[in-house]
Amino acid sequence: MEHELTLMAVHAHPDDEVLGTGGLLARCAAEGVRTVLVTCTNGEQGDDSGGLKPGEPGHDAAGVAERRLAELRESAGHLAIGDLELLGYRDSGMVGWDANRHPDAFANVPFDGAVERLAALMEKYRPQVVVTYDENGGYGHPDHIQAHRIAVAATERSGVPDKLYYTAVPRSGIRQMFAYAKEAGIELDFEPPDDFGIPDEEITTVLDVAPYVERKRKALEAHASQGENIFLLRLPEEVQHMAFAREAFVRHFNRIEAPAREDDLFAGLR
Repeated sequence: MEHELTLMAVHAHPDDEVLGTGGLLARCAAEGVRTVLVTCTNGEQGDDSGGLKPGEPGHDAAGVAERRLAELRESAGHLAIGDLELLGYRDSGMVGWDANRHPDAFANVPFDGAVERLAALMEKYRPQVVVTYDENGGYGHPDHIQAHRIAVAATERSGVPDKLYYTAVPRSGIRQMFAYAKEAGIELDFEPPDDFGIPDEEITTVLDVAPYVERKRKALEAHASQGENIFLLRLPEEVQHMAFAREAFVRHFNRIEAPAREDDLFAGLR
């Protein structure tokens, strides 16, 4: 008996599911594909009430984790995610933070044990497609890099997925968005460096998720405790739409016949 089409997204923290894969998750759910979100940490190193940063007096890591996990569940509802799996590891914090040295931080946990737990979830849900970050974790966050490492290893160990993808931000898309904002007289907080994003020739898959932009926006808004860090919500609606309407990926592993350039992560599977 063939297993139903299933997507598994492996992310590091509550809120990571939205920007790079929120449209994918919502679109798959609308198409009848079972969606599984694995969130590796509880997000303890996020902002606390009043914008308190980790390490500042009064920052309550346990309270932050509880709040962020509640926000994650709300976000999952907006994206119609079918199954949410929490690995429950401790947030490692950004590169250079004191939290990096905590023995229970996700970046420091025994690697084989983490791989085994994720491989067991792959065996349980039987996803044909798995999505995670690239080897740099997108921007170098220790937890993103660890999520990448265990997703790649669990894919190999379980032998379940047919395809493994990395999320990507196309370099041309970033340039177009900032050029549009400039022409429209919209002031943005920063100017991206020339090498920001992934070269277009490395992108294998671009997904149209325009019908799900509002779902992505609501999912992002659900992570209200981290609102200070979600700069896209402060941009004009038309710029948000440009950022949210397409999602790009690099196909890292594939064992079925599929085109070199895709507009569907399940190309060759349906």
